Amino acid sequence: MIAALIPQTTVFDFSPGDGSSTWRIFLFCPAGEPPAQGWPVLYYTDANAIAGTAADTMRVQAEWPLGTGIEWGVMVGIGYPVDNAYDGVRRSWDLGPPPGKTYPPFTPDGPDVRTGGADEFLAFIEGQLKPEIARRVAVDATRQAILGHSFGGLFVLHALFRRPTAFSRWISASPAIWWEGGGIVDAAETFVADRQAHGGRVMLLAGEYEQALAPFQIGAADEEKRLASFKESRIVDHTREMAERLAQVPELTTEYVFLPGETHMSVLPAMVNLAIRFAFGRDTA
Repeated sequence: MIAALIPQTTVFDFSPGDGSSTWRIFLFCPAGEPPAQGWPVLYYTDANAIAGTAADTMRVQAEWPLGTGIEWGVMVGIGYPVDNAYDGVRRSWDLGPPPGKTYPPFTPDGPDVRTGGADEFLAFIEGQLKPEIARRVAVDATRQAILGHSFGGLFVLHALFRRPTAFSRWISASPAIWWEGGGIVDAAETFVADRQAHGGRVMLLAGEYEQALAPFQIGAADEEKRLASFKESRIVDHTREMAERLAQVPELTTEYVFLPGETHMSVLPAMVNLAIRFAFGRDTA
């Protein structure tokens, strides 16, 4: 039996100079020579969960650009050295904006769950990971995108408000805007009030059943709990409102996408497809 590999993808573990943490990087590279200016790049979080989806989505579309409008590019998935789709403890710290809080362990014998490390994670991407990727493959520093889902979507917004020149395309999917009192809204208001011109494009998206019961959830044992969660998180409303807010920023092109029929997790393949089109589409060059 031969283990299946992720097409055109190299997987390696990478640590910053002090060796304090290790991330698993999923690097998708097109075949052939890069364009003169280098390849455009899409960075994304939660790579353990979606690297295969991203690679297949890219390779079946970029091969036929006249039919799909998708050009080849490099994709850099940031994950963790685990076998599962997610490392909840590491993810909570990396993607949670400061100041953060401490929560009970996910498992009886596990560590406390901490949030608030988003600035450190962003510094790792900018100061360590980007130079490493540029060392391995020719990239276009002017065409770099970032994608995140849920906590990752929250991180994308935080990164935009902290370092708006770090990327030229920002994709925030189902962002946890409500998290820890919705502090990201205050950051957004400050960002908008600054009235500085920010070139680039932002896409925010949410699925229909992230704020309403899907047909198969109606009458389920957890229906009341799920409805209470919807009332607190209001993912669809918050995402749309954030898009409307960011549309006020000069020279920042903002798009909101509503995905019918999708739940918080089923939105992932659609999100990846939209992100690839947003980052590598001929109409967004």
